[in-house]
Amino acid sequence: MSEPARRRGRPARTGNTDGPGTRERILAVAREEFAERGYEKTSVRAVAKAAGVDPALVHHYFGTKEQVFAASVETAFAPALQAPRVVEDGPLDGVGERLTRFVLGVWENPATRAPLLAIVRSAVNNEIAAGVFRRLIAAQLLSRIGRRLDVPEQEAELRASLAAAQLVGTAMLRYVIKAEPLASADVEVLVARLAPVVQGHLTGG
Repeated sequence: MSEPARRRGRPARTGNTDGPGTRERILAVAREEFAERGYEKTSVRAVAKAAGVDPALVHHYFGTKEQVFAASVETAFAPALQAPRVVEDGPLDGVGERLTRFVLGVWENPATRAPLLAIVRSAVNNEIAAGVFRRLIAAQLLSRIGRRLDVPEQEAELRASLAAAQLVGTAMLRYVIKAEPLASADVEVLVARLAPVVQGHLTGG
């Protein structure tokens, strides 16, 4: 009896190269590689070697290096992408504080901060990586927040972008660049200072 045909592009199973959890293992290794080497110096072959699989398997699950990076971004930013629910689940009055507290909380948590740092550093140094980052933020975060605002669409997008810029800029200076005294300031002080500004961007006249 002949062997069943495999899907085109999928390498044969050999030992532990493919099986349950393989996709997640590849993704975890990819995040580590992007964190250590950056986007430009990371290759699909290097990810495959570190994950103990054939490069064809990485292509099968994710496609190109850009798509591997995009999957890494989406996974790393999954906690941050819960932010629109912070807006949707409560009144707009006070949303600035809720959103500011949530975003800083994601960065303050060591478990979520590490993958965020890796992705942001790659996005800063490479235009392809930055493009992936921008598309994800625009599609998953800004558009959903903007729809909640009772203003014309273009105005809503601008307001949401300004609010995001305030928070992303603060995160870059505090957690990536580590500029003082911002880097060592108490998080409650930052919330108190930033929340009214974020609120003004979103709902101010």
